[in-house]
Amino acid sequence: MKIKKGDNVMVMTGKDKGKKGAVVKAFPKENKVLLDGVNVVKKHIKKGAKGSSKGSIVERPMPINVSNVMIVEGGKTTRVGYKMEAGKKIRIAKKSNKEIK
Repeated sequence: MKIKKGDNVMVMTGKDKGKKGAVVKAFPKENKVLLDGVNVVKKHIKKGAKGSSKGSIVERPMPINVSNVMIVEGGKTTRVGYKMEAGKKIRIAKKSNKEIK
């Protein structure tokens, strides 16, 4: 998976198309990423669950498929590639050929 924790990405498809956010957590086995403030759903909490005396509705972000996001580098979206430099594999932005930090 070419997108890592801490990367700035933009959602390309779905209900949150055009939104930008940072990757909070990556799930490589499921091929999904969790973005900050994107794909937020309402979760109903039962009365008495987790020590709460009242039931409630909580908003929380859900993972989104990694194929629906693109990395933002220099204000524009770009694909990610790899290049070998001094025996190390580094990620580069395909549009600018610059290293992704």
